[in-house]
Amino acid sequence: MLDFFFGLFSNDLGIDLGTANTLVLVAGKGIVIREPSVVAIHRKSKDILAVGTEAKKMLGKTPGNILAIRPLRDGVISDFYTAQQMLSYFIHKVHETHSFIPKIPRPRVVIGIPSGVTEVERRAVSEAVTAAGARKVYLVEQPIAAAIGSGILIEEPKGALIVDSGGGTTEIAVISLSGIVTSRSLRVAGDKLDNAIVEYAKEHYNLLLGERTAEEIKIAIGSAIELENEKDLPQKAVMRGRDLATGLPRSIEVTREEIREALSVGLSIISEAIKDTVEATPPELVSDIIKDGITLAGGTSLIQGLAALIEKETGIKTQVAHDPLTCVVRGAGVLLEDFKLLENVAYPS
Repeated sequence: MLDFFFGLFSNDLGIDLGTANTLVLVAGKGIVIREPSVVAIHRKSKDILAVGTEAKKMLGKTPGNILAIRPLRDGVISDFYTAQQMLSYFIHKVHETHSFIPKIPRPRVVIGIPSGVTEVERRAVSEAVTAAGARKVYLVEQPIAAAIGSGILIEEPKGALIVDSGGGTTEIAVISLSGIVTSRSLRVAGDKLDNAIVEYAKEHYNLLLGERTAEEIKIAIGSAIELENEKDLPQKAVMRGRDLATGLPRSIEVTREEIREALSVGLSIISEAIKDTVEATPPELVSDIIKDGITLAGGTSLIQGLAALIEKETGIKTQVAHDPLTCVVRGAGVLLEDFKLLENVAYPS
């Protein structure tokens, strides 16, 4: 009864609980939170010191008594307590601006999860969101949410191929009649690509980079293939790290070609998985995919030339969805407004 009462004063939420970033959408209002999935806690007391953007600034820079933690790895919760605290912070932050809202909001929450997770991992997400304050949790596979958010009409009897590649996982799925016909879930995405740059620097320059530095270099000059306008783009970036031989700080310049080489193995794995998914798809749905093309969503889809690489490897036209970073959370928002469709696509509670 109390949960029902609190629900009257709560905002229903769509959440994209990502390995790299968490996005929160309020039904009828749009996206209100877009912050890194990072929490800073006191090592001994376990008190939460910072969440999101402020916590990410502390990564790799904390003193011994503070831990900056990413509570999700490879798309799933790796630290339950910290994930629950982060979700609780975001849920309460959404409701802070309304003085009449109870101190303990009880929203309905639609949240996207990777399609390849185990039942235990699904339960961990559901329990974390419930512990954070939700009165009802709907778990939806990320490819489904991403497809809806990218404008694909998933209820139609036709095949659509969506590739949602974020920080921890790459979700590849052929969708028809509101369900996934065939799919692949890879734990190869943005984080693994960042790590590939870290390993490249270590192997070729004996230089130890931080994850944030590798990510910044990937964004600045990373590309999947040689681009037509490559000469007009930045060709070099500075790597700043620690020399593994001397232990002292060192800076070097790396080229666009070198970073492309570092990223090539991870991007090749993604491309091969897309081809495998198409090969496992019924012929009638393949003809739909050839006609409508492949849609890319998620932060990794923003790597320059990735769509062109996939199109070259598969022979199927490939496009990046509008605002690919928000496809999953926007899809969750659509489901909040369409309860019938939500009931069709959500995992049984």
